This record gives sequence, C-alpha cells and structure tokens, in this order.
Amino acid sequence: MDLLNTLVEKGLRRELPTREEALAVLATSDDDLLEVVAAAGKVRRQWFGRRVKLNYLVNLKSGLCPEDCSYCSQRLGSKAEILKYTWLKPDEASKAAAAGVAGGAKRVCLVASGRGPTDRDVDRVSKTIEAIKDQNEGVEVCACLGLLSGGQAERLRAAGADAYNHNLNTSEGTYGDITTTHTYADRVDTVHQAQAAGLSACSGLIAGMGESDEDLVDVVFSLRELDPDSVPVNFLIPFEGTPLAKEWNLTPQRCLRILAMTRFVCPDVEVRLAGGREVHLRSMQPLALNLVNSIFLGDYLTSEGQAGQADLDMIADAGFEVEGADTTTLPEHRVDAAAGAGCGSHSGGCEPCGDAPAGAPAQAEVSAARTDLVAVRRRGAGTDLAPNA
Repeated sequence: MDLLNTLVEKGLRRELPTREEALAVLATSDDDLLEVVAAAGKVRRQWFGRRVKLNYLVNLKSGLCPEDCSYCSQRLGSKAEILKYTWLKPDEASKAAAAGVAGGAKRVCLVASGRGPTDRDVDRVSKTIEAIKDQNEGVEVCACLGLLSGGQAERLRAAGADAYNHNLNTSEGTYGDITTTHTYADRVDTVHQAQAAGLSACSGLIAGMGESDEDLVDVVFSLRELDPDSVPVNFLIPFEGTPLAKEWNLTPQRCLRILAMTRFVCPDVEVRLAGGREVHLRSMQPLALNLVNSIFLGDYLTSEGQAGQADLDMIADAGFEVEGADTTTLPEHRVDAAAGAGCGSHSGGCEPCGDAPAGAPAQAEVSAARTDLVAVRRRGAGTDLAPNA
C-alpha cells in the first residue's frame, strides 16, 4: 500500500505526515489492519527496538474534584462509586510505589485529583517524591497534579521529579464540549511551564468520547507541536455515573488504528498504551505492543487493570522485553537535544446513523457495551488491600 510505504519512510526520517495521510490511516479497513500495524511497527522498532517501558500509577488523592471533565469518575457531581480519600502520607505513597517498582515499573506516576496544587500540596508531594527516590534507586517519578501556577514546576523539579503529566485529552475545537471549568489553553500553558522548568513533558489524549477522525488528528498534531517526550493514549472508560457512561464507540480495530496514527505522527516519542486498554482492546492488547513502547502496569486511578503478572506474560509472549532501569527510553537524538526537543524533526451491524458526528465510526464498527469490564478499583492506595503490580 503506497500510503503505508510513505508513512514508514517519513517515520524513519522523523518527518511529519500530512493531515490527509493521518486521516487515511484512521479510514483504513479491517482487511488492511495487519498491514497498518506492521508498517507502524517498523517505525516503533526503529526508535525503540522491542523494549516496553512499564509505568505504575499511585493515586495520591482520589475523588472530590471541583472540575467537571465529562470523562472523569472523580469529577464534580460524579455518581461513580469510586474510592474517595484525601492525601496519602509520604510513607504510604512510597510503599505503594515500591510495589510497582518490584513488579518491574521504571516510572512511578503520582496523581492527585483537583484543579491544581496549592503551595502546601507541592510541599507534600515534594516530600513524597523524596521518600520514593530514597527507597527506590534509579526510579523515575512523574507528577500529575493538575494546572500549575508560577514556580511550582521548579519546586517539583528541585524535589527530584523527572517529569510532569498534563494531557490535552481532545482537540481544541471540541474541548469546551468536554470540560467547562478550565480551558484547553490552560492545559497547554501547564505543559509549557513543566518544560520550562526542565521537566520531561508527558501529554496525551483520550479516544472514544464521540470525537471525529478530524478531532483525533487535530489533537495528535497539536501534541507533536507541543513537543512532549511521552504521549499516553487513553481509551475512554465509560463509568456509570458520569456524563459519558453511554459512549461505547470503540472496537479493538479502531483502537489499533488510533495507536498507529499516533506512532506515525510522533515516531520517536514514548507512546504509552494507557487507561482503557483492557476494556476496548481486550484480547488484541498484545498486537498493540507493535505500536506502543510503554504501558501502565496493573491498576489505574479509579479502575482495575489486568493482573500485573498477566501484563508481564503478555509482553514476553508477544516477543518483547521489559525495559530495564539502566536503559535510556528515548532515542539518543532526543536525549542529547535541548529540553523540549520535539517528537519529530523540529525543536452492531447496521447502516450508519444519520445523527453520528462527522467522521465518527459507523455503527457497524462500534462494539457492544462491555460494562462487565469496567471494574472500580478496590485495592492498593487508599485501601488495606495489597496493590496489583
């Protein structure tokens, strides 16, 4: 297929595809899916070999968020029956992190619900970072605390944080339909603050919220321009009790096309398969390892993932290997470049419904709702039960 040959050549040169080429990847048929995966896999292997980086989430503060992000189980007004607790103490968070590191995680991601941290919150998280670093030599720590204000990124960096996560989630044009309590520009500003402070930027998206193909391409192109080192790709987990509980728009095949498009647009960044993989990719998760070079191990913030050992078995059975702590994740040209070097070369079966959004998948491509796969987290941080790692 000429399209795929062109995209592979561009990916190996770190050259940006055209919007039309990115849209064409999302429009490929299921008959061509394995060819799409194989093509994107060549780009993935060029920059990351067969290594898979493991990341582990620690939810420092769960629920009770004042923001109204429609996709989130912790949002204002959420009826989802999730765990709710205030800040974990540094030793509690460090203990939770240690379970992930013991399971093979190279990076620990510290997440707290809320609009953004107060200065007191930054002090608290700084102590937690120091405790984790003291007890786990060589571990990377990424903070995800919401919108940052002046000087907070620098303080987190001084405490030992390696990275900061703040996702764009969806395209700028549709952001106001998902969240009204802050703006897309607020999110971009926070990523810029993290980069300016010398933190490795992590910013990604959520697919499956009813967006069009054009929206998906818009957000991935915006991410390339934003220059993060890591791009997590989440697939919406439709929690009961949230506004998007009925949005079951994804099939395993569409998820793979989204991951392939992301890899072609951002060929040499850490593309991470994140929340929702068990719900939407299901038995096709191993195929996604040909597209991504990073996953979360075990559970997520408020939902349960598959068993940590199952993740490790999946990686081995698919012919990949867990990335060691002594291995640098990013390609040499990105490591050697100045901060923010960029993810490219720059610094049910029926006819489509007439009411479907432009570019949305036809109903023939939409999977039946698998509500049985949405499992609320009841173990690990904030509980007395052992974590999944």
